Amino acid sequence: MEDKYYHTKESVEEYIKHSEGYSGKDLINKLNEVLKSGSSILELGSGPGKDWTIFTELGFEVIGSDYSEEFVSYLKKTFTSGSFLRLDASKLEVNQKFDAIYSNKVLHHLTDLELKNSIDKQVELLNTDGIICHSFWKGEGDEEFKGMYVNYHTKKEIETLVSKRFEILALEEYAEFEANDSLFLIGRKK
Repeated sequence: MEDKYYHTKESVEEYIKHSEGYSGKDLINKLNEVLKSGSSILELGSGPGKDWTIFTELGFEVIGSDYSEEFVSYLKKTFTSGSFLRLDASKLEVNQKFDAIYSNKVLHHLTDLELKNSIDKQVELLNTDGIICHSFWKGEGDEEFKGMYVNYHTKKEIETLVSKRFEILALEEYAEFEANDSLFLIGRKK
């Protein structure tokens, strides 16, 4: 399902304003505990660039990406020294290897099959012992919200999806807006 929300300048501006005060700083701190300084990271769904900025300030070599041309354009104009790609998170057509792949509330826009394909592709893009770090909305089922497809996940679904390819280092609930409304995953490539 193709999301329409992030593909207009107005919706990008609305999202940037709405997301003020939010970042993946806590997730990044957890990832930082298992990732060597200076590691290469592919960020999926960089959006306004908050998490990309945190990674660069921590000394990581980060390439940002987004599926929205509007966001990629915004990122390139805002962070002129950065490297940003337009990527479909379900296909990940990039010819580079990374030490880690990170997303903060991005992969829930994928159907179950697209998410499986993304995880399979992430394995290919990671260096030996590469790390994934992703967050999801916790729950069951799916819905359309503001023209965006949202696919909720349970801990068991995420565990089943990744455990064949990744050693799960962390799979925990946390609160973004409400108690235990979210999940974060950190896994190491087997």
